[in-house]
Order: sequence, then structure tokens, then C-alpha cells
Amino acid sequence: MIDLYVYYKVREEDAAALAPRVRAMQARLAVEGVACQLKRRPEVRDGLQTWMEVYPATTESFAGAVEGAALDAGLAEFIQGPRRSEIFMDLPICA
Repeated sequence: MIDLYVYYKVREEDAAALAPRVRAMQARLAVEGVACQLKRRPEVRDGLQTWMEVYPATTESFAGAVEGAALDAGLAEFIQGPRRSEIFMDLPICA
């Protein structure tokens, strides 16, 4: 299992329009049993917020499903620059 983190920039004036789209997309993904989180950095730089979608304990193939869902939800209309994805995994427990 992996944890998927997707982050991107959003103009402050677009945040109110983007949030319901992301939440609706995540609600559709949650139906498949995936825990979804939406976060943002507290500071705003140059009129841009940094948002992060967090999907813990997913499969490696889930990243493709998230990007497809983002396309279907029309998120790109409100995102400045690319959506960047990072994958993390748990370290094994030492005995």
C-alpha cells in the first residue's frame, strides 16, 4: 500500500469555485473505499494558495484513477500550473 499526495496552486479568487469540485470528486472516489483528505497551506503567496489532496493506504494504480477523476471533474480550469503527485510508503518495522 502507498499514500498518494497530489498538490497544486490555486488562485485565491478561484478557491471557492474549486473546493466543491474537488470535494465532489473525492466523494466519488470514497465510494470505492478510499479515505480522502483535502488540505491547503495556511499562507498565500503571490495570490496563490497551495492545495493538497491526500489519499492514504491506496494501491499504486490509484494515482491514474485520481488523475482521470480530476480531468472528469474539470479541476484544471481553476489550477495554476501542474498537478504534482508524490507517493510515499511505510518503512518496515524493525524487530
